[in-house]
Amino acid sequence: MHKDLNNKEAIDKLIKLVKEINIATFCTELTKVPIQSRPMSVQDIDDQGNLWFISSAASNKNFEILKDSQVQLFFANNSSSQYISVYGNATIYKDRQKIDKLWNPIDNAWFEEGQKDPNVTVIKVTPSDAYYWDTKDGKVISLIKMAGSALFGTTADIGVEGKLKL
Repeated sequence: MHKDLNNKEAIDKLIKLVKEINIATFCTELTKVPIQSRPMSVQDIDDQGNLWFISSAASNKNFEILKDSQVQLFFANNSSSQYISVYGNATIYKDRQKIDKLWNPIDNAWFEEGQKDPNVTVIKVTPSDAYYWDTKDGKVISLIKMAGSALFGTTADIGVEGKLKL
């Protein structure tokens, strides 16, 4: 089933899926092949649907964003059959208050001086386009429907997908 969502409903769906999945494949240099990508943990998603990440000012990702702010994020939760693709613009901040708010102790693994490291930055991704794939009834019911369809030679109405108009 195809279901496009608008405005508040779209942002709510985006927030729900991102919070459930949390890890994105963060892609930069979208016009070059191969596209540069790396896994990144979402530190926060705000009420407007902006996604926030901690990153190093010395990382390739930051340099690539400074050249071209267009990014694409891919989220996949195979265990619950939930997927989302988010396209948008990235902005890099060195705002200490925002860093302090978003900091997670696990981030110490990437910064020699921890939270106070001068290379700590925050990346804000403002989505302009998103598309999602989700199960209609949850994974267990979907698997039962697929098994029944395979057994009886019918098609199953198990998924929902659509554009999030942000």
